[in-house]
Amino acid sequence: MSTVLVIAARDDWPTDRVVKALTDGGAEVFRMDTAEFPQALTLAGRIDARRGWSGGLTTPHRAVDLAEITAVYYRAPNAFELPLTMSGPERRFAAAQARAGLGGIITALDCRWVSHPAAMSRAEYKPLQLATARDSGLAIPATLITNNADAVRAFIGDVGDTVICKPVASPVLIEDNQLKTVYTRRLAEDDLDDLRGIDTTAHLFQAWVDKAHEVRLTVVGDQLLAAEVHADSEAAHTDWRADYASLTYQVTEVPTDVADGVRRYVDRLDLRFAAFDFIVGTDGAWTFLEANPCGQWDWIEHATGLPIAQAIADELRGVAV
Repeated sequence: MSTVLVIAARDDWPTDRVVKALTDGGAEVFRMDTAEFPQALTLAGRIDARRGWSGGLTTPHRAVDLAEITAVYYRAPNAFELPLTMSGPERRFAAAQARAGLGGIITALDCRWVSHPAAMSRAEYKPLQLATARDSGLAIPATLITNNADAVRAFIGDVGDTVICKPVASPVLIEDNQLKTVYTRRLAEDDLDDLRGIDTTAHLFQAWVDKAHEVRLTVVGDQLLAAEVHADSEAAHTDWRADYASLTYQVTEVPTDVADGVRRYVDRLDLRFAAFDFIVGTDGAWTFLEANPCGQWDWIEHATGLPIAQAIADELRGVAV
């Protein structure tokens, strides 16, 4: 018997759609969240001279033999939930052992991955994304990453007055028990007059690209599922995440040269899924911004009808399209 292992947060409803597509297609699925280990998930893995990793993952309701896993869907699971009776040092030690034990065995499985967590972790770095996009033949905006104010002034002198600033890593933070997002924004003249604070950490600056609209391109295996994102407010025109209510969407085709570059990109980084963001300029040219190896996709499917959940299920099952 073959089984698809799904590793995701328990309350991740986009993953529910993938699981349904898998089961509707006749696949056996074992779903888990790493938060279940070690209190609600038991691991017993064995390897020896006769065979590779075998043994089981067991919950109070289901079990799977490691040797039967033919594919893994990995999507942002939660952290290990350890007994509250442990001290802080004990919890840190136990979490490291859990990561090396459970995580080590799972990532050692020789099967189809969408995508392997090691590849995903590496592909999250924006500097690597930009270099890979450039080497893959995709157009990129001139970019500076720095904590030096003089370097910012020199960069603006080189590329022109219109420059944006955005986070190098995740734009989300929690402050005063509130979830906050740091959005991309264009630098105003007042910002250039006072660049204090640049030295506190790394900042990413890019040349502004005049846009007609943006494109969210979801890549699943060999499938390219693209949607135009049109912004109807000034805030969304700079960063469409700032005003979702103003957005409209339209399914679109990917130019051949961009499609070729995107396929080279995912091959170089060993990804079977990525959510690409492109600017489409007023001249029709596509400019790469970033590619999230664990990007959101469900709202695009809902808005456009693009069959992304089915594409993920097909990739996990090895179904040719």
